[in-house]
Amino acid sequence: MRRLAAAIAVALICSVGIARQSAAPASFAPPEWDQDVKLTEAPDLNSDPNIVEIDLTARLADVEVAPGKKVHAWTYNGGIPGPLIRAQVGDRVIVHFKNDLPEPTTVHWHGVRVPIEMDGVPGVSQPDVERGGTFTYDFLVRDAGLYWYHPHVDSAAQVGFGLYGALLVEDAADQVNVPDELTIVLSDIGFNDKGEPAPPDGGGSAGMVFGREGDYVLANGKVLPTLLARSGAPQRWRIVNAAKSRFFLLNLDNQPFYVIGGDGGLQESPGTTTELLITPGERADVIVTPTKPKDGKLLLKAMLYNRGYGSVEYRTPEDVLTVTFTDEPTLPPQKLPAVHRTITPPSTKGATNVNVVLTLPHVAAGEKAEFHVNGVPSWKAEAYPAKIGETQVWTVKNDSSFAHPFHLHGFFFLPLDEKLQPIRPMVWKDTINVPLEKTVRFVVKFDERPGMWMFHCHILDHAEGGLMGHVHLTQEEQAGHTH
Repeated sequence: MRRLAAAIAVALICSVGIARQSAAPASFAPPEWDQDVKLTEAPDLNSDPNIVEIDLTARLADVEVAPGKKVHAWTYNGGIPGPLIRAQVGDRVIVHFKNDLPEPTTVHWHGVRVPIEMDGVPGVSQPDVERGGTFTYDFLVRDAGLYWYHPHVDSAAQVGFGLYGALLVEDAADQVNVPDELTIVLSDIGFNDKGEPAPPDGGGSAGMVFGREGDYVLANGKVLPTLLARSGAPQRWRIVNAAKSRFFLLNLDNQPFYVIGGDGGLQESPGTTTELLITPGERADVIVTPTKPKDGKLLLKAMLYNRGYGSVEYRTPEDVLTVTFTDEPTLPPQKLPAVHRTITPPSTKGATNVNVVLTLPHVAAGEKAEFHVNGVPSWKAEAYPAKIGETQVWTVKNDSSFAHPFHLHGFFFLPLDEKLQPIRPMVWKDTINVPLEKTVRFVVKFDERPGMWMFHCHILDHAEGGLMGHVHLTQEEQAGHTH
């Protein structure tokens, strides 16, 4: 009898195992499908499964971005991008940072809801990390999604020289079930024949107003890398735009992007588009199903997008990534996951209204141009007040003739329409494009983390040219400030 019971138990365990295996999605990826583009991952130095502990060093290194094309770059751990940091929701992340650069720097954790002491803004949340200095970043990751890290000291120059990397926070209960995944860091870089980075002040005041772009478009640090696919097999791409100025309007030969998420993780419901705009600082979570064309390959292109004068005139789309295919037959149409997320928007009833106007005042010939927020550049601005638990509705009007990706440190917000209703499908954002001469609105609720939180245009030249400010979040309401 005991033997029969044991046999039944073994059979049940085996059948459950088989059921679980059969329920797991099948990988269609060819061997080494991503070897040309896969990011290097930071090794976890801690054996605790709930702690991710890494060493991160900012240092100079020669990096080959294309055959025969090397740049003497500013790097994290010697590569462009820096290493992919992988964690699970709820993990403690410890980063032992060392600065081996010739100048001071910091690390900002873009989109991550860190304590103010970990936000990486010099003179506000921490001192500069001087040459040869160290700093330990220590925080919990509370939200699944793709985030990234970069400096906030002379950020236009340092990001332009190569300092950026991705932080992927995964969720054990993820419902997407597309096993073939890739994290893609989009960027660009400029350098001369000697491999010296392009000067960060090139073009002077006009260069600042446009926002400087590098001559070489990079996907995971390479010029036009190759990805191998089986025709008709879905792949999940998590994409971040780490360029300091360049917009990426992505097109995969008009094949659809099935959009499932953005800055703050999964969105309310999926959507489909053939052109995917990712502005500096933004992220996208998409499923693509590359289908083999007659010529046997696809090109992921960055199409032209009007972000201001000079962004579309006399220019052509840029090639970003090549998709090649195996000789296997095209798979029949695959059912894509109906990914849904419940998002409860903060109530706008009784919310504080914050009005922001972005301008570029006319200057006389020879004078230095500067962007203004509500009539003043950042170095003349007062902080915007907020109190813990307060909900605010921000109306950001762009009265300039250049687009501005608006980024708020430390907090997610929800975009609103003109009637102050959430734009569907809802998705948590920390960076939102404000097109030239347009207005955007969003609602944000400030939680328990007091401090001086930065906001700025993520065209980093614009930020340093005046488009920057702070929200002073306190326990009590501040008096004497009206915006």
